[in-house]
Amino acid sequence: MIHLFTIIFYQPLLNLLIFLYDVIPGRDIGIAIILVTVVIRLILYPFSAKAIKSQKLLQEMQPKIDEMKKTFKDQKEKQAQEMMKIYKEHKINPFSSCLPLLIQFPFLIAVYQVFRTGLNNGNLDLLYPFVANPGHINTIAFGFLDLGKSQIILAILAGAAQFWQAKMMLAKRPAIRNKDSKDEDMAAIMSKQMVFMMPIMTVIIGASLPSGLVLYWLVITVITALQQLLMLKTKNKRKDAPPAIAPPAQPVIEIKPVE
Repeated sequence: MIHLFTIIFYQPLLNLLIFLYDVIPGRDIGIAIILVTVVIRLILYPFSAKAIKSQKLLQEMQPKIDEMKKTFKDQKEKQAQEMMKIYKEHKINPFSSCLPLLIQFPFLIAVYQVFRTGLNNGNLDLLYPFVANPGHINTIAFGFLDLGKSQIILAILAGAAQFWQAKMMLAKRPAIRNKDSKDEDMAAIMSKQMVFMMPIMTVIIGASLPSGLVLYWLVITVITALQQLLMLKTKNKRKDAPPAIAPPAQPVIEIKPVE
């Protein structure tokens, strides 16, 4: 299993990183990491696009879901049945938002291993024959940032990007007006809490990791947020577009008989 993971994920990413490091003028490891991140994002694009569409549809269906929960207030089984009908009617896959995370997880592990060994001039025996061994990797990126060590500033930027991405997809729900609606809005409250908790966890964890990995997470989060922003704006423009102008009605000519 470990050997298979090495062949499918670790070795290609290691070779791509070293290849880009070799060909980039000035051999800037920071630029190489950004380019590797873009390549990974392009590979995962079909899955992430589907997840964003599904999340947006869930937001649009939220009023309908809330109304259904009020109608079948104490009937959990009926709520589940009606929820499945809504998903089927609007072609929503509730698990599609989890798919990109599951697919990205092995990439994340591979990137971590690559940065842990590669940036510290570890064993480069797994390089393909056509990829030159640089012998030594300069971990200073952009002329001032050492990506071989932890950097709190990158961790903070990654947390801020995580907050921006999560905040963008947070559904707008009506304010709680009575005691009965508090239970119905519990999921919304938890979602809002996660909007703040995930960035805080990103900063805490990122502050202890090699900053090359944190740079990867920062870039891929920004790209995902920009993708969300573009898709949401495009969809809103279509929704707000004025209706097509109907052709003017032809005048009705009434012919009266001659008396």
